[in-house]
This record gives sequence, C-alpha cells and structure tokens, in this order.
Amino acid sequence: SNSTNEAFNSTIAVLLDTGNLVVRHKSNSSHVVWQSFDDMTDTWLPAPGMFTVEMDPNGSKQYIILWNSSMVYWDTGNWTGSSFPNMPELSRANTYPNTPYTYQFVDNDQETYFTYNVTDDRILSRHVIGVSGQTQSSVWVEAAQAWVVYFSQPKANCDVYGFCGAYSKCSGSALSSSCSCLKGFSERDPNSWNLGDPTAGCRRNVQLQCGSKGLEKEKQDRFYTINSVKLPDKAYTSIEGTSNQNCQSACLNNCSCTAYSYNGTCSLWYAELLNLQDTIDGSLDNIHIRVAASELPDSRTKKRWIAGVAVGGVATLGCAVIALYFLLRRRRRINSMNLGKGSLISFKYNDLQFLTKNFSEILGVGAFGSVFKGVLPDATIMAVKKLEGLRQGEKQFRAEVSTIGTIQHVNLIQLLGFCSEGTKRLLVYEYMPNGSLDHHLFRSSTAPLSWSTRYQIATGVARGLTYLHEECRDCIIHCDIKPENILLGESLVPKVADFGLAKLLGRDFSRVLTSMRGTIGYLAPEWISGEAITTKADVFSYGMMLFEIISGKRNNMHTGTSTYTFFPMWVVRKLVEGDVQTLIDSELVTDVDLRELERVCMVACWCVQDSESSRPTMGEIVQILEGLVRVEMPPVPRYLQVLAEGVKPSEVSNLS
Repeated sequence: SNSTNEAFNSTIAVLLDTGNLVVRHKSNSSHVVWQSFDDMTDTWLPAPGMFTVEMDPNGSKQYIILWNSSMVYWDTGNWTGSSFPNMPELSRANTYPNTPYTYQFVDNDQETYFTYNVTDDRILSRHVIGVSGQTQSSVWVEAAQAWVVYFSQPKANCDVYGFCGAYSKCSGSALSSSCSCLKGFSERDPNSWNLGDPTAGCRRNVQLQCGSKGLEKEKQDRFYTINSVKLPDKAYTSIEGTSNQNCQSACLNNCSCTAYSYNGTCSLWYAELLNLQDTIDGSLDNIHIRVAASELPDSRTKKRWIAGVAVGGVATLGCAVIALYFLLRRRRRINSMNLGKGSLISFKYNDLQFLTKNFSEILGVGAFGSVFKGVLPDATIMAVKKLEGLRQGEKQFRAEVSTIGTIQHVNLIQLLGFCSEGTKRLLVYEYMPNGSLDHHLFRSSTAPLSWSTRYQIATGVARGLTYLHEECRDCIIHCDIKPENILLGESLVPKVADFGLAKLLGRDFSRVLTSMRGTIGYLAPEWISGEAITTKADVFSYGMMLFEIISGKRNNMHTGTSTYTFFPMWVVRKLVEGDVQTLIDSELVTDVDLRELERVCMVACWCVQDSESSRPTMGEIVQILEGLVRVEMPPVPRYLQVLAEGVKPSEVSNLS
C-alpha cells in the first residue's frame, strides 16, 4: 500500500560499531523503529566454511574444531561433570571467576548445549572463528580503543590443521606464526599469500622424475634434509627401510613418495606434506624432502670447475681468489642478515665482533654480562649481550635459546639471534632507544614521566608477564622484575627484558639472585624462606616496582641526614586515610587521574601480600588496570613491616 511504501522510504538501516543493527527514521535519528539488540538470539549460525566449531557429531560430550568438515585439529575434551579438560575457562563450577562473564554447560537426556552470558551491560564481547582457524573470544577495551583477546584455541596458528597448506613449513609462536615454502617449491596462489591466507600451500617448481631407475645417476631425484621439525601428518611405516639408506631407496623407488624420515623406523609420505612445523622443544626429528635433480645441483660438478680454475691459474692468483671469496661470503652473510623476520640468526663470534666494532660501545652492565651496541650494514641497530658464567653445553643452550626465540609479544623484548662458540655465549636483542625504566624514574637528567605514561608502562609490563606466565607453551618465571629490566621503545612502550635468563640459568639463578646488588628489595618472602618459587614471586616483584613507578623514587628513600621513609608503608597509610594524591611523584606537572592512582596503589598492596595465594595473577592485574574488574581495599601486608624494620625500626612505628 501507499502507507507501507511511505514508511519504508522514510527509514534507514544502520549497523553501529557495537554490532547493533538499527532501523530508524531518516529525519530523526533518535526515533528507532527496530534494533537487533532488542531481539537477541542464542543460536550460532551453521555457516559453511573451511573451519567450523560444533558439538562432536559422534556423540561425545565435547566441542571440536574441524578443518574442511573432516579433520579434527582441536577439542575441549569430554565434559567431566565440572569442566572441559582442554578448556579450563569452562571449569570452577562453570564460571569464570572475577570477571563479568558467566558460562554454563547443560547436558541431560533431552539436550546438550552451553551458554555464555555477559553480566555487565557495559562490556562488549564477541566470539569468532577467523580465517586463521583459531576460535577467539574478545572484549572491547575503551581505554585502548581495541578488541582484546582473553581466550583463543588453539593457542598457536601452527596447530591449526593445514594452516600453511601443502609443501610449506610453519614457524613461530602463539602470537606470531609464519609460513614458508620448502626448497624446490613456490607459492601456489601468490595473491592469497599476499593477503595473509597461505592455506593454498605450495607446488613443485620441477616435477619428479618417475621411474628413476633407468635414468643416469646425475638426473635421478634427490633428497635434502630439514632438521628439528615436527613431522607431517599421514606417514606410512615401511618394513623395507631397515636403515637410512634402505629407507631412502624405498622412497626413491616409488613414484608417489614425496619424503621420508628414519629414526630407527622408516616413515614414508605418499601424498602432499601437511602440517610440517619447526619445533620449539629441541626435537631431533628430521625429514628428507624429495625434489628433482635440477633443484639440487651436483656438488661434484662445482668441485671440478673450481679445480679447473685453480690448475689453470697462477698460485698467487688462486690465493687471492680464495681470500676474496671468503671476504665476499662474509659480507654477503652479514648483508643478508634479516633481523626480526620470525627466525633466529645464528651469528658467528667474529661477525659480532665486526658489527659491534670489537664490543667498543657499551650500553649497560647487568648481573650476567655487559650489553653492547651493534649496527648491521642496513643501519639496523641491535643490542648484543655477552653472557658470563654460563655453564650450559652447546646442545642445551641452543635448545633453550630456540624456545626463547619463539616467544614474541609487544611487551617482551625480542630475541633476534645468538652466538654459541666454545665458551662464548651471546644473545642479540632488538635495540631500545629510550633505555631502561630506572633511567627515567630515578635520574634527574631526564624529564619526569607523565602519569598516563606511567600507567601505560604498568599495564604493558603486566601484559608481558601474563604472556610469560599463562600463554607460553611452558610457563616462564622471570625471577628478576625491577625497573632496570624494563626497557622503553620509541613511544615509551615497555618491554620486559632478560626474561630468558631464568630459563637459561635454571635453578642456579635463585642462588645468584639473592646476592645480586640492588635486587634484594624486590624479592618475595618465599625466596628468603627457601620455599618453591611460583609465578607469584614475579607478582610480588611487580608490586614493589609499582610503588617506585608511583613515587618516581626508590622504595627506600633517604629524606634527610638521618631520616628514611619506606614508601610501600606510606602507601598503605595513605590508602587507609583516603589521601593517595600526596603519594604521586612531586615532579609531575600534568593532571593525574586519581581513580587510576588509587587503583594502582591497591594493586601494588595486593601484589605484596605475605601469602602467595592472596596475591592476584598477572592476568587478573591486567583486567584490573584495564578497568574490567573492580579491586577491593587490600589488607595491610605484614611483610612490608619486616622490610621496613630492615631500614629504620623507628620509622615503622611512626607509620603503623
């Protein structure tokens, strides 16, 4: 009718940033005819795609993620009555503690389903399964103007089935994964690769020579080896391969065989290679990839050519050519070093000597070695740390460094390479132009950090430690959190440094740490009592550092000829009195958000509780600082009084 057409022509539909689809009048935006948020549903749409999330169709009580509607690459594990084994977020009486989210799983004779509710209307949440094959849950953080992921499975893209496609290798960590074609292969669909979708995989540059028995040996297919990998799927065991040579022959004599691996048992692959991964645990598995002979030129031909040149030349000219060859090779090797591209560089010691001008420009001195400035030919600056007193063997050191190198996070210093030659152990890091946090907090030569910057630094450090404690494949305890180990980038973005030393040095680190100068004020009580150390030791150290971020001074402040103030006790007193404004660094001239200041003070006091069970996790601290979770007034930590007594007993009585 005319009235219907008129109504239709006078309205518009708008999809808001919140996800709400609103139908409203064109001339009056406040006049809403209908909006999707008023008609919410509880149904996941069964849309087709390469990746899907669903209840197990075989009847088991678990959720699965499927690749191509056929291959299960992740599952929650069967419901135990209180939790999913592989999904702790759905445990603890079906709720996620201390957050505005509620989960529930229902399983009975009539139905099986789960519910996910956001109990706080101010929180925006979404759950997606992306083109990468990961399922993720996120919340919108207004302060950061970004979606923040708080749950994802699988943790690493490399664990997604077929993520890199055929004849490709996956490398990296949970936050940063990359795919690369194997030698002798090239991208099947370069446009998709350029758009970040490598699932089409790679294809051979030159087809295999089937029936190679009748060919000359120089033209037969060959193999090259990839070491330290997680082997591809769908391997077949061959009883013919009783040795590496027999295993190679078994593959070479079959036109369909594409690769083999031998570790006492002969494994053959007869189809496209899928899910080949670099390992981060020092695995010794290796695989031999079959390619056409033209992809691997005969080394004997090269030797004959070099010998001919040598015989036909003059001896002195030959020496000059060899010397020039090694010089050019060294320059090419240095020029080809591509830092920060996802894989660690194994440096030669003499190369690092050259790049650091024989270690002439020192950036700093730490407990376990000195740090020097190095510059690549492309002007990339790096920081080279010479480790001292490290007694690890070559193999163990390389395995540990390989693990640390895969850890990438915006708030963790990135390891770019290493050197291990005899007793020489060096680590190569990204260069941080603004130095360490202590330089900005405690030295008068620099302008004081604004409150917003300090709050950003406190939150960033908490995010970095959360990643080490909760999101790495192996939980890493830093063991030495203090301003000296927090480095600042160009925009003063904080990065936790030296987090790998705890893993490299192992338990010996604790004995060294307690005698380290300037660190005793950050140690949790359990270090001194000799109890087992957990991630809560880092939480304690983080809390002690928060006090210094607030005041801009060391916790043990000398305020006169005979007067000392133990700042953490002063914070406790001012919190009780409701006068936190007097705690902030007196040099700050910009406005301070008193709600943020009070929040940081309370977090710091919770972090330094005597019992580690009373301290929050770093993940909970991040949520508090981001304003997602409220924090209550903490009890007075008794341990602060013990520390204060070590400074000045009379001062404790004055503050108590």
